[in-house]
Amino acid sequence: MRDSRLPSSPGFWRSPLRGPWFTSVLGVVLLGGITVLFVTGLVSYAAYNPGLSPVNDQTPGKGLLGFYLFAWPTNPHWLYRFTQGVHVTLGITLIPVLLAKLWSVVPKLFALPPARSLAHALERLSLLLLVGGALFEFVTGVLNIQLDYIFPGSFYPLHFYGAWVFFAAFLAHTVLKLPVAVRTLRDRRGEKDERDDLTSPRPGRPTLSRRGALRLVGGGSLLLFVTTVGQSLGGALRSTALLAPHGGSDPGSGPGGFQINKTAAYAGIDAKETTDDAWRLVVTGRTGAVRLSRADLLKMDLHSSALPIACVEGWSTDDQWWRGVRLRDLAALVGYDDPPDLLVESLQRRGGFRRAALRADQVADSRSLLALFANGEDLTPDHGHPARVIVPAAPGVLNTKWVARMTFGDL
Repeated sequence: MRDSRLPSSPGFWRSPLRGPWFTSVLGVVLLGGITVLFVTGLVSYAAYNPGLSPVNDQTPGKGLLGFYLFAWPTNPHWLYRFTQGVHVTLGITLIPVLLAKLWSVVPKLFALPPARSLAHALERLSLLLLVGGALFEFVTGVLNIQLDYIFPGSFYPLHFYGAWVFFAAFLAHTVLKLPVAVRTLRDRRGEKDERDDLTSPRPGRPTLSRRGALRLVGGGSLLLFVTTVGQSLGGALRSTALLAPHGGSDPGSGPGGFQINKTAAYAGIDAKETTDDAWRLVVTGRTGAVRLSRADLLKMDLHSSALPIACVEGWSTDDQWWRGVRLRDLAALVGYDDPPDLLVESLQRRGGFRRAALRADQVADSRSLLALFANGEDLTPDHGHPARVIVPAAPGVLNTKWVARMTFGDL
């Protein structure tokens, strides 16, 4: 008989809540939720137009894992705001469910012998990769949306590769365990002490029923949902997004009173370079290069678009009114009747993408602008003065601020 003081002993784990029914309910919730997370994660990957490599996608050695899904559309203009909002909000909401699920199966992590058969060995391996992958993905995801980049390396490839490892283990575990979970839920034996590798052989005194524990987990998820979803829905609910990266900050009022991630000072923008006298935009294409001052741009046909900014961290602004020169008109200046792909370069020196690429369909959209004004006033320094790109349905990082150079053509 094993020493009950050791985690490898079934008697070590005495909670009466553990059991197949409790674990199965949590597993079914995670099955649906994590599938949606993985799909919306792939959608987010597509939104960066990874085919425009190595500018937008700098994932090394991605091979078949980085298959290009489709050219990201510009309609509806709130598409990325919706898909990434679902991804981040659902991920935060599932944290209590994930923690409860891990708690419910923790005895299995210490069970001996390590493998009783080939099938059991595969199950243990999938469980190890599943737990490690889940913790890695959720922890790095939460750190990213809180703008705490304390993990080694770039978040983008770390989260990308971690997602594939995690989902592969999740899929294998689902194949192995879903039939058991379905049978357990169908039998409706929730309050019985089935003798299995989850139920304690000598459980302690219960202080909470299993259904009560599920209600507690659900309440925690609901609380996280309420304090997160406002960052994506916007409007009056924005003030409820206490757990959003900017939940406690005030973007101010007036035409420039909407959220930003990085200030001009943080990005290393030299104010002397952005004055109307000093700043010049270099536009390059088939017929060569032209240099345009802000005054030159103001002489061109100006157009307006009502578009939000939506970022990978899940937060977004409401629609703002932008006014400036259409990207396709700038393409025409350098010899393109049909706009091609576009490389945009910024004066930004640190803290993010200094270069970003846009697909031809994004350049051709009449709402895609090199914006000079926001909500009727000149862009503020923090919003990209003297000029920034704004494109419908694009991730915020592709809406380059402090634009210095635009190159149309093959990238």
